[in-house]
Amino acid sequence: MVRVLPAARHRTKRPRPAPLTLDDQPSPWLRACGLIAVVLLGAWLGLLVVGDVRAPVGPMDTTMTLRPSLTGGTKINVSPLGALHLDSHIAPVRLDVNVDQLDPDRAQALVDHPERISGLQDEVARDVEHGTLDLALRSCVAVVIGATALGLAVYRRPRRALAAGGLALALLTACGVTAYATWNPKSVLEPKFSGLLSSAPSLVGNARNIVTEFDVYQKELARLVTNVTKLYDVTSTLPAYQPDPTTIRVLHVSDIHLNPASWKIIGSLVQQYKVDVIVDSGDTMDHGTAAENGFLDPIPDLGAPYVWVRGNHDSTTTQDYLEHMKNVHVLDAGRAVSVAGLRFAGTGDPQYTPDRAVEPGGDAAEELAGARLATALRDQKAKGTPVDIAIAHEPVAARQTDGEVPLVLAGHIHHEATELLPYGTRLRVEGSTGGSGLRAVEGKHPDPIEASILYLDRGTHRLQAWDEIELGGLGLTTAEVSRHLPKENQPGGSPSPSSPSAPAPSSPSPSRP
Repeated sequence: MVRVLPAARHRTKRPRPAPLTLDDQPSPWLRACGLIAVVLLGAWLGLLVVGDVRAPVGPMDTTMTLRPSLTGGTKINVSPLGALHLDSHIAPVRLDVNVDQLDPDRAQALVDHPERISGLQDEVARDVEHGTLDLALRSCVAVVIGATALGLAVYRRPRRALAAGGLALALLTACGVTAYATWNPKSVLEPKFSGLLSSAPSLVGNARNIVTEFDVYQKELARLVTNVTKLYDVTSTLPAYQPDPTTIRVLHVSDIHLNPASWKIIGSLVQQYKVDVIVDSGDTMDHGTAAENGFLDPIPDLGAPYVWVRGNHDSTTTQDYLEHMKNVHVLDAGRAVSVAGLRFAGTGDPQYTPDRAVEPGGDAAEELAGARLATALRDQKAKGTPVDIAIAHEPVAARQTDGEVPLVLAGHIHHEATELLPYGTRLRVEGSTGGSGLRAVEGKHPDPIEASILYLDRGTHRLQAWDEIELGGLGLTTAEVSRHLPKENQPGGSPSPSSPSAPAPSSPSPSRP
């Protein structure tokens, strides 16, 4: 007798499908993206774990680290003072140098044997070279190990893991080649310092030293380390900024717009930088009414002569009030005056925009005012009293002086800008030293408070360098100082002509704020 089994007993179990892995992705593009993600993440983790080097640099103990970055560059952390940012290279890696501490033995050796200072430049160069080489080797090992280990954990295949490690090494090598090809040894000439504002001038150095001493990168780096050493040599208080007696310091402010905090900031900058003269390129007021005049009363006590031109928010009532103040020099219609060893000439803005009964003249009115200022500059030159710095509120008017003066200052647009005009005049536009004043509360993000220190040679009266100072806006406490040098003052630069030649045509400016 044949026994028939139930149908269910003839069914066989189907094998369960194996789980998908990165290696089983159907698309080669997805597999490639997955491998790149593993390589980048593994390399980054490797750098975080073992990618730093402790290296002595002169009398300092430092830690050098490579970090992924979209912009590249070098960041020198000087705790607790802040950091120096240098545009040293363009590559997807940034060099971080942390100044850990001052080595007392090496610092004392410099004090006991001052003749060693002359060899500090070469010593620092060798220390940096050795530290960078060691960092490069360790970074290669770190990224290879990190990418290989993560690749093995993800793919579980040695061949794939080794491919990830090799690709990480190739990427780091490509980054190194890119950094070497774009290396800018002059980047230390224009550092950006963030942190305590009071320490910035000492750390950045003064204009005269940069122009005369920083002719090669080794000297630049040695000077930087020397400055840092001086800072750490004082334990209780930060060292005072020692002004260069051969340099005239001009504080350029503009567009205060009734911000009372500006006077304290200006007074602090005058004291910190030993400012010789303050230049205000207008819009000190917001409506120019007589009721606002009391806002101007702190000006005589700021600690330096005050040179002022009228802005489009300042009225003739404002101008009359300032003309009767002690230590204030009001310039209008090309009037010239000598202050702190420099010759200034300026003109007020021909437009007064708060007065809605008057039709604005636009750029045509500005060009006419600038042309009249240029004529006054030529007359001063013919009299044998050439002007060193011209001042106008609107950049459109300022551009008309091209070829008649080495430097012209303006404001109005509420952000800093520098432009070398076609006939050799340098136009320096200041941001809002009042953080746009009463308007700061209108926007979501407050405007920064901006001012500049201009360094001029006492003999030639030419601009040697300038510091752009930016403070966080309303409710913020950040501070940043950027050092800039004209090309002719950088190592290898050619001197600028002794005088500009002829005026150039103007270019349009943005609408009036």
